[in-house]
Amino acid sequence: MDSLYIALCYLRFYKFRTIILLVCTSVILILPVALNLILTDSQRILMQRAETTPLIVGSKGSSLDLAMSALYFTEKSASDLEYLAVDELQATGLANAIPLYVKFNARGFPIVGTTEAYLDLRDHRVVAGERSLDLGQCLVGAEVAKSLGLKPGDSLVSSPEQIFDIAGVYPLKMEVAGILAPTFSADDEAIIVSLETSWIIAGLFHGHEDLEVADASVKVNHDKGALGSKLVLYSQVTGANRDSFHAHGDAAAMPVSAVVLVPDSDKSSAILQGRYLTQENPYLIIRPTEVVDRLMNSIFRFKVLLDTVVLSSALAAVLALILVFTLSIRLRQRELATNFKIGCSRMATVRMLAGEILLVLIGATLIAALVWAVIRANVGNLLGFFIQL
Repeated sequence: MDSLYIALCYLRFYKFRTIILLVCTSVILILPVALNLILTDSQRILMQRAETTPLIVGSKGSSLDLAMSALYFTEKSASDLEYLAVDELQATGLANAIPLYVKFNARGFPIVGTTEAYLDLRDHRVVAGERSLDLGQCLVGAEVAKSLGLKPGDSLVSSPEQIFDIAGVYPLKMEVAGILAPTFSADDEAIIVSLETSWIIAGLFHGHEDLEVADASVKVNHDKGALGSKLVLYSQVTGANRDSFHAHGDAAAMPVSAVVLVPDSDKSSAILQGRYLTQENPYLIIRPTEVVDRLMNSIFRFKVLLDTVVLSSALAAVLALILVFTLSIRLRQRELATNFKIGCSRMATVRMLAGEILLVLIGATLIAALVWAVIRANVGNLLGFFIQL
């Protein structure tokens, strides 16, 4: 006990060196464990989202791009489907077809056009406001609301695809109907709207009113025939103009990025895959679990390399710590010689040096345990920040 007390006094006297030893040792202890936790949880969350999405149908192309677009909204599909494909898939009677249209964003967050069925599929609930996808309204994810400081009743304006839109498609001012509860998934950073609302942003749904009651900011020269008597494009859906919005063109030709299929049985799933896996079929059908599993296998092959690097670095750090302690003992020869002269035995000196190492290890373990608890409690937020699920 006396040796531990002397070791503690020594470590307190050399505070700077002790702090460096504690930090280095705690990093060695926590880094491999924290890395494994984050990668394991990321795999679980990625697979959980894929597992709740039985099938996805999109245009022919990359299955990975289709999965990333429909599951995580990180990629825009190269080409769209027509809404007619949704009707065809629904008409099979084998699955519920949930359309997605992911093309636009608002202040850097993706706008996802879909239906109420998508909210049911993801089991979404609201923590404020109402779960409504009426025309011109939106539901915002937890991270969107936090980042932009939004609450129900606020407005959010879509971002134009280009600064100067010669087609005359204006950004849409949307009303925030509700705030979704956190799910630690891509939906936390998404703005969910109805399909029709997303088509308004695309300029495919228009609203009209008489020029005499139009916004004063819209000036048209009637004599020059710039517009017909009832053609004013709206950038906001209001109670007065809501009923005037309609599609310009065939509704069946409206675009969707992908269709999520929820089969009513395994047999229905197998039948659908058999139908749409043929070369002649214009659609691509994928099972998200297979695509994400291939992605995770690639990531975890990288993890093996990363683990090797981390363990090699940890081994080098341990050897460096051993070197520090060894050099410290060499530099303390005069101090140790004085201890012998005043009657301190060699064993007592060894116990004192061992006590210093033991106290450093205990302190580093406590720090590592504290960091581990913080990481464990906030792993969802960390994954959302670093990995963008």
